[in-house]
Amino acid sequence: MKHKIFLLAGLATCLSVFISCEDYLDRAPDDKTTEQQVFTRYEKVDGLVSDLYANCKSANKPLIYFNHFSLSSISDECSASSHEGAIPHQFNVGNYGALQKMPNGSDAGQYWNGLYSKIRKANIILEGVAKYNTPDNPQSGREGDLNRRIGEVHFLRGYLHYLVLRAYGEAVYIDHVINPDDDMTFTKESFHTIADKICADADEALARVDASNGGNYFGRVDKGACLGLKAIVRWMQATPLWNGGSLPNDTRVFKSEYGYDLKRWEAAREAAKAVLEAKKEDGSNRYQLYTKYDASDFKDIDGKSNTNNEKVQQRLWRMNFEMDAIMSEWVWFVTKDKDTGWSGDILPPSQGGHARQRPLQEQVDEYEYIGPDGYGYPIYADRANADGYDDENPYEGIRRDPRLYRDIRYHGSWYAGQQLNTASGDDAVSGSYLDQASHTGYYLRKFYKDGWTRGHGGHTINGPAIWRLPAFIYIYCEAVNELNGPNEEIYKMINEVRARSFMAPMPPATKTDKKLMNSYIQRERRVEFFYENDRYWTARLYMEPDDTEQLAQENSYRDADSWPYAKTQRFSHGMKPVEDPDGKIMIGDKKYKMKRIAVNDGRVFSSPRSYLWPIYQEELKRCPSLVQNPGWE
Repeated sequence: MKHKIFLLAGLATCLSVFISCEDYLDRAPDDKTTEQQVFTRYEKVDGLVSDLYANCKSANKPLIYFNHFSLSSISDECSASSHEGAIPHQFNVGNYGALQKMPNGSDAGQYWNGLYSKIRKANIILEGVAKYNTPDNPQSGREGDLNRRIGEVHFLRGYLHYLVLRAYGEAVYIDHVINPDDDMTFTKESFHTIADKICADADEALARVDASNGGNYFGRVDKGACLGLKAIVRWMQATPLWNGGSLPNDTRVFKSEYGYDLKRWEAAREAAKAVLEAKKEDGSNRYQLYTKYDASDFKDIDGKSNTNNEKVQQRLWRMNFEMDAIMSEWVWFVTKDKDTGWSGDILPPSQGGHARQRPLQEQVDEYEYIGPDGYGYPIYADRANADGYDDENPYEGIRRDPRLYRDIRYHGSWYAGQQLNTASGDDAVSGSYLDQASHTGYYLRKFYKDGWTRGHGGHTINGPAIWRLPAFIYIYCEAVNELNGPNEEIYKMINEVRARSFMAPMPPATKTDKKLMNSYIQRERRVEFFYENDRYWTARLYMEPDDTEQLAQENSYRDADSWPYAKTQRFSHGMKPVEDPDGKIMIGDKKYKMKRIAVNDGRVFSSPRSYLWPIYQEELKRCPSLVQNPGWE
């Protein structure tokens, strides 16, 4: 009996890998198209691979995770509004689980069943190509394309398993098509076992794809992306959650394998180094930091007159938009992810928006100030007040990291020639996430071009890169620091990332103090990748919610002034302006000072359950040999 493509793809397994009926792999284009007819034609296979690309990239939607909400709103980067069913709020208060699943309307193919369905598609392609000996691309000059496509599918299969690993930890690596008559007894594998298999897929892809792609092929998997996948996975293996950390009531199946092993940091160092040293076909460096435009250029993104009061350099705008930056820094990415409608998500009420994501004080506090000695320090450093930091005038009373002004709109900040007023009017600090105005006192700015207005047609917005060059600089530097302590090499490398954003260097003390250097690396990662789908995962990998020092800060918490706030994912704070004749923030004819406030968004973090997502109970019923994640039993 002839098997149709839709039959192959639509089979259900104990992992519930049903395929979407909207996808080419889910259906035969017509009743006459057979498996053989598809896999004996290069152009058909090429179409299947392109479709798999779309599936894979949608599985990590950087700006529209949980539909229109960013992942930042379920971390200590942002709080969220009540729009669209208050999905992030439901997540923050713990209204999800193995029985009721994730908050309603939040799935974009990023959960267990959706990821495994996409993995099945990858396996169908690989097995079909091998079975029918698919011919190469007949187009002149494109010899070897089939080999490239096979490599891309290996990468994509590994990448999809990486997304499973990131969310669920111990899982199952599927490297073949599962048929109805197959043994359905699946058991979890160790985190490190799955990581090794992902790296094997990356190596297979590395041997087949080109060093770099240009023109119509830009954005396809290249050797840099393969090296990037290995580096990210090796770094995850080295972080505390899987390398020395201990969960309360730990029921992980392979917890005995998660003791500290320095060799995991060695593997992370070498994998990151390979990304940094990647070459193009001509032998030049594949990646380099974007440094176009200088510190004195404050023109807006469209090249028009400065409307942001000389706060955001043109380079900082263009880092996320200019093709030169994308081609030189982005390792794996999605482009043209959002369009005009996103304006309503970002803008404050006075400009027709409803601020779906509201930056938290926890994030704002991580942007350092530049001291009189020319070095950067955290605002909660012992020396901050002596250097001139004033918590009542925190944004412009002392020079802050320039990335703050690109990323965050605050009381008194300028946008499109207008000053934001969170003391009165439509944009005033609200008392609840239910309101249109921000309840944290902040509005988002990152990724939004200065001067845009809601309804301004014709613009699209690049989603942030999934991985870009600084991520691998941080991994390499962190690994070197962990293995041998700080040195001049990593001091220089991190300062190059800071200088690219016109930020002052780290103080010289970081060259000799391992703990201090690590704190700067972690803060750099948080600031550089704000609102880029990173913080939620990183906080868990480093087990910040259960870190001894952070818990001590949480236990000593009294009120909103008890800062720096613990990074335990349980706190939410903001800033509210208070009218004061001695205030140093001037808006119109009124003076203000800032006051820290607690934000009541009801968020919880429960150890160990909040570290990993639950496997749906229906999946466990189909496959009783699987074990539920800790805290969800």
